[in-house]
Parts: sequence; C-alpha cells; structure tokens
Amino acid sequence: MDLDAYVAAHGREWQRLERLVGVRRPTGQQADELIDLYQRAATHLSVVRSSAPDPALVGQLSRLVARARAAVTGTSDPAWRDAGRFVSQSVPAAMYRARAWWGGVLVASVVTAFGLGAWVAAHPSLQSRLIPQAELDQLVNTDFASYYSTYAHASFAAQVWTNNAWVAAVCISLGILGVPVVYLLWQNVANVGVIGGVMVSHGRADLFFGLILPHGMLELTAVFVAAGTGLRLFWAWVEPGPRTRSQALAEEGRAAFAIAVGLVGVLAVSGFIEGFVTPSGLPTWARIGIGALAEIGFLAWVFVLGRRAVHASVTGDLRDDLRGDAAPTSR
Repeated sequence: MDLDAYVAAHGREWQRLERLVGVRRPTGQQADELIDLYQRAATHLSVVRSSAPDPALVGQLSRLVARARAAVTGTSDPAWRDAGRFVSQSVPAAMYRARAWWGGVLVASVVTAFGLGAWVAAHPSLQSRLIPQAELDQLVNTDFASYYSTYAHASFAAQVWTNNAWVAAVCISLGILGVPVVYLLWQNVANVGVIGGVMVSHGRADLFFGLILPHGMLELTAVFVAAGTGLRLFWAWVEPGPRTRSQALAEEGRAAFAIAVGLVGVLAVSGFIEGFVTPSGLPTWARIGIGALAEIGFLAWVFVLGRRAVHASVTGDLRDDLRGDAAPTSR
C-alpha cells in the first residue's frame, strides 16, 4: 500500500475528527458525524497496522481513535471512585448477604470454644495428657504473656496479618470442598478453648482474656466470615437452586472474592491491634475497649452500609455489563 497516498486520501477526515473531539457540547449533527468518523478512523488504523505499520502514523491514529472513543462513549468514573464504591458498597453487601453463614459459624465456634475450655478447666488430669507438664507450667507462667511482646511491634503485626490473611484465604479458596474449612475451624477453636481452659484453671483468666480480647474479637470474626463464605461457596454447588452449578459457583465465587479482599483490610486492623495495642502498657479496660470499638466498627460497616447497599440491589458481584451473558435455565 502507498502510505503517502493513503494519508492524502484520508487526512482531512482525521483532521475533522480531531476538531470534533475537541467540541465540548456537540450538536446532534456533529455527534452523528463524530461517530461516523470515529468508526472510519478505527478502520483506517486497522488497515495501516496490517498493511503498512509505520510507527509514527500508527501512534498518531491510535491516540486519535482513543480520544474519539472517549468522546463517543463518555468518560468513566475515576478509579478512586470505583475503589470507594467497592469498599463502601460491594464488600459490605457481600458480607451482609452471607451473614447467616458466618453468623452461624461464629455462634457454633464460640459455644464450642467455651464448652471445650470449661471441660479442660474442670479436668486438670486431662491437661497433662494434652500438654507435657513442663510445657504446661511454662505456658501459664511465661509463654502466653511473652508471645505478644517477644518481637518488635511492627514486625509482629506484619507477621500476624500475613498468617491470618493466609488462614482466611485458605478458608475461602478451599471452601468449595467443605471439609477443609471445618478442619481449619476446629483447629482454631480447639487451640483457643484448650489454652483458655488451662489458663482459667490456673487462676490466669484475667491475663488470658486481657490479652486475647483486644485483637481477638475482630480477628476471630474475620476468620468466621471467611469460613462462612467458604461454606456458602460449598453449598452453592451442592444446592444451586434455579441456577446451574456453574452459574451458582461463578456468582458466589465473585462475591467471595470481594469478601476476601475486604478481609485483608479487616485483618490488617486486627494485626495492628495485636502488634501495638495488646502488648502495650495501657490498662486492660482500655485495650479491650479499643478492640471492642474495632469490632463495633466492623459490624456497623456490614450491617449498616451492607444492608443499605443490598437494599439498593448491590450484591457484591460484578455489574451486569461486566458479567457477560448466561444461558437461561429451566426448573
């Protein structure tokens, strides 16, 4: 192809498109002309790329077509606005919709932990079978308290955040299998229950609750949300309802991803509390109060913003225009 001849033949169209792109409020006739010239320029760009890929001309036409596309389709919302909607609507809406699942997990786990703790506390002989006596004495007298102050605050907070985020990610990613989530939950609940029972039976209940509650309220809630989300994903393919299994998994999986991203931030807050507040010299009531405020803030985020978003038809899934089409199903 003769590139010079091609430019001479279509140069005026490109110049006209350049002028129309700069018009802020085009008339109806100008808008029609803009669309027509934009489509032509896109075709010209394709021809030049395939037949005579001159870098300078390709770059010039690419910029012109991009500007024309923006003028035709309108400008999109800034990225920060999309991020704000994700945090204030999509994530809390997804968590609110899954509240029955993670709420049930929370109640069952707390009841199990307290029941196990009471049983361990009431049977001292069982403690020595679970933990060697030397380790038991060390746990009660030094290890439990020193755990929160051994490392530098920032390093400890980052370590805790990484570990808890990993547990939450595993609960959600393996949720489709069901059993791994129950196993991880049992490990966490059993660990808290046994240690709590040991500390209470040795008269260290104040130390146990004073150190675990500031960060534990928010941290464990986040783990329960992750576990409930994973189990909900498992149930989506067991009982998909009127949807196909693939549709159910796709919809619930996208909402689960939103929850997973949201939990990264939630666990960062709990990690900060565990790294800086729990081992601090603040009075016990102040440390627990900070943890309670964080927990209340999380619940308000889910049950106030999330409920409002769900009533506005936000589900935590992608927007309709981004999901693609789905084949109809029959009951």
